[in-house]
Amino acid sequence: MFSKLKSLFVSLTIRNYRIFFMGQGVSLIGTWIQRTTMGWFVYRLTGSAFLLGLVSFLSMIPSVFISPFAGAWADRWNRHHIMIITQTAFFLETSVLAILVLTGVINKNVQYPILIMAMIQGVIEAIDAPIRQSFVMDLVAKRSMIPNAIATNSAMFNGARLIGPAVGGFLIIMFSEGVCFAINAISYIPVIISLFFIRISYPAIPKQSESTIKKIIAGWRYSWHSFPIRMLVSNLAVYTLFGMSYATLMPVFAKDILHGNSGTQGLLMSTAGIGALTGSMFLASRKNIRGMALRLIIVGLSFSMALVVFAFSVSLAFSMFLMLFIGFSMMMTMATTNTLIQSTVSDSMRGRVISLYTMSFNSMAPFGSLMVGIISSRLGARYALLICAGICFLWSLNSLRLVPQFTRGIMRMLVMSKNTDVYRIKPLPAELVRT
Repeated sequence: MFSKLKSLFVSLTIRNYRIFFMGQGVSLIGTWIQRTTMGWFVYRLTGSAFLLGLVSFLSMIPSVFISPFAGAWADRWNRHHIMIITQTAFFLETSVLAILVLTGVINKNVQYPILIMAMIQGVIEAIDAPIRQSFVMDLVAKRSMIPNAIATNSAMFNGARLIGPAVGGFLIIMFSEGVCFAINAISYIPVIISLFFIRISYPAIPKQSESTIKKIIAGWRYSWHSFPIRMLVSNLAVYTLFGMSYATLMPVFAKDILHGNSGTQGLLMSTAGIGALTGSMFLASRKNIRGMALRLIIVGLSFSMALVVFAFSVSLAFSMFLMLFIGFSMMMTMATTNTLIQSTVSDSMRGRVISLYTMSFNSMAPFGSLMVGIISSRLGARYALLICAGICFLWSLNSLRLVPQFTRGIMRMLVMSKNTDVYRIKPLPAELVRT
């Protein structure tokens, strides 16, 4: 049993990864406390589903413009140093937000500071996300450990997602939203400290005459001409735009449909975290990426159907049960996409391709939040969620027919990158290797 548990978390045997894992784990709990608190705080102040969507929009829209540059910087500069800078920036931004809320500067009559802070946080996140994804792979070093490292990282993320919302809901009831924001600010200290204990060396990067814009275009061209990458990014973009918007509506469902409070919202989000954590553990138990292409489409169909049923649930217990499937499916979609990209792309393109991964999530999410906020204000939260779930279902149904071509493309990329150990395949025939 011990050996099985050890193989499940094999990436934690690597010192650098283990140090970052511990520091980041604490920070992510604070992040999920703030995410739960922010939605409740905005809806409590304004009672507006539109403004709820607007805050999410402003916190994510910077990724549309900044993520491509961050991806190029990730391939060009020292990712370790950039991580220290971005985590410190998160600490400062969240500290200011906590002070503004605790001192009453942000209130029912003065709401614009929270919009400004959401935008600032979005700028930092747009720089941090693609660099952090590439940095995690630097810590692991061995490409054969990439699937386990990503799954373990997802388990950490979703463990925090399980704990954070429940703690956040409790803290709002017992204290205030400002205390929650302050706790998130403090939670960045462990990850900043852990980064100073990490020892990592990068090979000398030769001076390049190619401009950042040209490097971005080269990354886009590489991704566009790769069918698997193109499909992975498109699939994630669709599910982020129409599927992830359910999280924006959680305060509405908790308060107006299930007739609860911030604790109800925390329970729903934490239950989704349990489902997501289960999905992470499942991925961590997989020793290779065989079968992931088909699995990606199947979990998309499951996610869509669970959202449809959730939209019309009036029972908190049943809604929590459905959130297990929703959390499991959404995490599987994101982590599987990340694993397939990280396992197949060349090291020289990793940062730029990952920037498309983060951009497809962070740039689609704001439009999804804004869209679902507008639809909800006109048709109601239930029908807004039903429309989004229907679109996701039709997309996955259509994607089923592309699975064979998708799988062949992944195998071809693995052979070309000489990374066949993550798929456990033998050398392929020459006709399959041809592009």
